[in-house]
Amino acid sequence: MIAKLSGLLDSVSLDHLILDVNGVGYLVFGSRSTLSKLPEKGGTVSLYIETQIREDAFNLYGFADKAEQEWFKLLISVQGVGAKAALAILSAVPVDQLGFAIASQDKAAITQADGVGPKLATRIVTELKDKVDKIEISAEDFAASGTKMDVQAAGAADTSGGGSSSIDNDAVSALVNLGYGRTDAFAAVRQAREKSNDNQPEDVGTLIRLALKELASS
Repeated sequence: MIAKLSGLLDSVSLDHLILDVNGVGYLVFGSRSTLSKLPEKGGTVSLYIETQIREDAFNLYGFADKAEQEWFKLLISVQGVGAKAALAILSAVPVDQLGFAIASQDKAAITQADGVGPKLATRIVTELKDKVDKIEISAEDFAASGTKMDVQAAGAADTSGGGSSSIDNDAVSALVNLGYGRTDAFAAVRQAREKSNDNQPEDVGTLIRLALKELASS
């Protein structure tokens, strides 16, 4: 089984590339994110590879980094999500936002992917909500401050509990009602709490104001 390929870029198409490895051309499918990071023709490329072997096909899927590869494997673990749909999701939702989209149950973000309808998006966010903590995610806002977090540590919404999770849910809902995307609202609330440190907001109004500041500065 092929796990990694390094060679020279021969050509690029909309959904794949051809990688020349010592004179052998490998056709490797990839997301728009990975394909956009490729060098000019003839440049050196190194990709992590997922190999899928079927009776009628031997397909290679390439990823510029391990995080995207891990997301690919997690997505195809959901019933009804094949390799093509997984790549479409990774093309539509950046890896550093995908965990927040799932944790916040943002089905609309997932349906941006070609071929992914509401039913499949619902299944994805439902089945993966408790699994995304396996992948450490550095969101754009947190990356700017050098702070890494995983979705579980970020406090993925617990709709049945009270306390801060209930306040967070109310704040996210309020921001969505104001017109912000659910994923952006969720990330802003998480960042507001992260920056508050020991002085955590205990009422929804304060948390909303702090989150709005984060959204305004992003």
